[in-house]
Amino acid sequence: MSTLTPINSSESPTPVADKHQSPNGATATGKTIFTVEDIQKLLPHRYPFALVDRIIEYVPGERAVGIKNVTFNEPHFQGHFPGRPIMPGVLIVEAMAQVGGVVLTQLPEVEGGLFMFAGIDKVRFRRQVVPGDQLVMSAELLCVKRRRFGKMQARAEVDGQLAAEGELMFSLVD
Repeated sequence: MSTLTPINSSESPTPVADKHQSPNGATATGKTIFTVEDIQKLLPHRYPFALVDRIIEYVPGERAVGIKNVTFNEPHFQGHFPGRPIMPGVLIVEAMAQVGGVVLTQLPEVEGGLFMFAGIDKVRFRRQVVPGDQLVMSAELLCVKRRRFGKMQARAEVDGQLAAEGELMFSLVD
């Protein structure tokens, strides 16, 4: 039986602590690390399924924090729900996964590979996400197995309040 290998070893870079960090780890400045154009070079998703507007924090091989500005003109709000638009939970999970994808696609041993969902565990939704909200999502790499499978802990917040969290599993298909 194989075991999971922790990624966060003593050789991994250490994130710089900031006294203004949210529980999600996003810095108060919100400085852009990757623009939407940079993200499109890393991930295959395109409108209307590209759900990350920018990456504001990135620690190679460990974690990323991304932003999604939720707008009323997104197609899913036409039917979910008329008169009371709420971002579907599955799209919140997908947005968190796309932030995780930024971390995974930059791992040296799998550069250029395509990752897909292999599973989700312990996902919980804690508050509604509506047009006008800014979703701040973090994804932290927990482990990699045989350089083909990854597991991440993800969180999404709005105004410092937890909106969703869970464990996301990925499989390298390319």
